[in-house]
Amino acid sequence: MTPILLAAAGRIHPLATTNAVLNSLAAVLLVAGWVLIRRGQWRAHRAVMLAAFATSAVFLVSYLVYHALEGSRTYTGPESLRLPYYVILATHVVLAAAVPVLAVRMFFLAWRGRWDAHRRLGRVTMPIWLYVSVTGVVIYAMLYHLPAAAAPPAAAVATGL
Repeated sequence: MTPILLAAAGRIHPLATTNAVLNSLAAVLLVAGWVLIRRGQWRAHRAVMLAAFATSAVFLVSYLVYHALEGSRTYTGPESLRLPYYVILATHVVLAAAVPVLAVRMFFLAWRGRWDAHRRLGRVTMPIWLYVSVTGVVIYAMLYHLPAAAAPPAAAVATGL
């Protein structure tokens, strides 16, 4: 289906959902990586963080392809949530720009065995990366699922109720 037909049919583009799933997976992997390193399981931590990095990289490619195909989507949810949506979106966008730089730096420090610097930067990077992953899912829900939940049933629209 073409993008216009998807929108007209009220369906969600598959890449939008894919992006939300990838963000969710990245968030789960980040938390798992944090738990593993807190337990001293550095090999498992390394594997999980590589998976989180790969997941986020795939997300970034998918996100760019989606927006190249579809453009931006306008918020159409409840007016009472418009301000919270834009606050979440603004903080998400600003912090999302930092995540690739921070994540690459984390990997560089680990690769070089600079563990003290890696730990210090991790205390900043992990919450930012986790926030961006979680708010990405929240933004998806607010853009694609909240408007449908807020809309009156089709029968009520047809009858004027």
